[in-house]
Amino acid sequence: MSNINPDPFTTRPEIEGTFGVVTSTHWIATAVGMATLEKGGNAFDAGVAAAFTLQVVEPHLNGPGGDVPIIVHDMKRGRTEVICGQGPAPAGATIAHYRDQGLDMVPGTGLLAACVPGTFESWMLLLRDYGTLRLRDVLEPAIAYARDGYPLVERAAATIATVQELFRTHWPTSAAVYLPDNKVPVPGTLFTNPALAATYQRILDEAESAGSDRDAQIERARAAWSRGFVAEAIDRFCRTQEVMDVTGSRHKGVLTADDMARWLPTIEAPLTYDYGRYTVCKPGVWSQGPVMLQQLALLKGFELDGLDPAGPEFIHLQIEAAKLAYADREKFYGDPDFTEIPIAVLLSDEYNDARRKLITDRASLEFRPGSVEGFGALVAQRTQAGGREAVGAMGAGEPTVGRFGEVRGDTVHFDIIDKDGNMISATPSGGWLQSSPVIPELGFGLGSRAQMFWLQEGHPAALAPGKRPRTTLSPTMALRDGEPYMAWGSPGGDQQDQWNTQFFLRHVHAKMNLQEAIDAPAWHSEHFPISFWPRTSRPGVLVLENRVPAATIAALMAKGHVVETGPDWSEGRLTAASKIGRRRRAAANPRGMQGYAAGR
Repeated sequence: MSNINPDPFTTRPEIEGTFGVVTSTHWIATAVGMATLEKGGNAFDAGVAAAFTLQVVEPHLNGPGGDVPIIVHDMKRGRTEVICGQGPAPAGATIAHYRDQGLDMVPGTGLLAACVPGTFESWMLLLRDYGTLRLRDVLEPAIAYARDGYPLVERAAATIATVQELFRTHWPTSAAVYLPDNKVPVPGTLFTNPALAATYQRILDEAESAGSDRDAQIERARAAWSRGFVAEAIDRFCRTQEVMDVTGSRHKGVLTADDMARWLPTIEAPLTYDYGRYTVCKPGVWSQGPVMLQQLALLKGFELDGLDPAGPEFIHLQIEAAKLAYADREKFYGDPDFTEIPIAVLLSDEYNDARRKLITDRASLEFRPGSVEGFGALVAQRTQAGGREAVGAMGAGEPTVGRFGEVRGDTVHFDIIDKDGNMISATPSGGWLQSSPVIPELGFGLGSRAQMFWLQEGHPAALAPGKRPRTTLSPTMALRDGEPYMAWGSPGGDQQDQWNTQFFLRHVHAKMNLQEAIDAPAWHSEHFPISFWPRTSRPGVLVLENRVPAATIAALMAKGHVVETGPDWSEGRLTAASKIGRRRRAAANPRGMQGYAAGR
């Protein structure tokens, strides 16, 4: 018996140090974040630098035209806060307009799916109000990678290959960037995006023309984006271009420069739930984040300590709780600025004591949202068999883990903790290279988050001008015994708050360290409607990694789950960071071979 290391095997070490830790879904962004800490920046500076870098090196997973929710714990303020970087629907995005186009759903790609891009203004707010460095310090790495090149990861090349004919036939401005010499770039190519580099360089030049004052530079950069040449180029493209989307028809956009000028990110308190020693913090009901809290409210009534985290009882209970929580998401969640959402009831003991009785030792094949008098609405479900064909289908929805486990790409995420204890967790997404054609003057396309709205009056998530779509993006933070403790998250659309919850339960109940809890076999349910075009569901379907023990799979099938298995390492792209006293710890997902944690 070896006594070299008695701890369980993990794919990589749980990083530990006292100076700071950075973990993200791409090793280059992690390195940029760590370099920013080394030059004297705090966690928020490092987050901004990492975020701009991720836009460049993972263009199939996020972009400047996308959106982001951010959770921060600022030691100076002494509180945890959420920055809502989810841009709203444009003023021209009315249900009537889309119905007049002959649509019964918002398309999953193209210009009609665009909301106000939320990322740039959000990073500027974070840098100005929480950070310490200058714009040049956090923007230069991204400019350099876009200008000089970065190694293109395999999944980015595969995504480009999937949509190459869409680009050649319908989106020539995207072909000009992503099909150099009219060819799909091979993995490892030193890939460049000169137009994007020029956009950010121009913003930086305009910012520094404001003089040496840091805040004045940031304000000038914001003006260049939301009220200057960037907004003007977006406005012009949406007004003049008719773009093919998944419907098989061409549509102009409704997003305008005025929409961009009118919007600013907001700061709000997180939605929280107390689970034993832990207070879990999520974005509000404009996100899907509360489904994690609802799962915990249901699971609080079961004894999970001592259960095998890859065993049938553990998996069954988490999945059945997820089915109930996600059903409530479909019925109740939406922008609370437009619709009152009964979240206090949904998280109450009385409500969850009643809902918990629906969880038996059998898998439910029913869609069972709860009832809160006077609240909520439902849209008729589409099963996958009732789906629809799409033009350029790979671009539709939020690219995520396929139903057989294959990784097609998803979103990005990072977690950072600095030596002073400042913490940030963020899940940037949208503006994928496959979501909308490149605006040639800018080097990036718009997002497609508006596809998450329903074209049904009276639903909490119904489309309306100025309204936030109910995003899937869902970073997480937790206090332990009242002290800021852990930040974590994962890309993955509707799966995010399944994997986020599994990770947390493994850490809390099975006492796994961060890396063990990420490495452990994972799974997800497809029982409820996906949040993206074409909004289908697959009742009872449970997708498991093949590493889940055969006995567990057999037991789950015996309980009535419709089980599908995927490759051994196919579920989730979690990252996590924690702090205890002076100690800083971090871990990253080995799946996809892109994520990495660093620290010292």
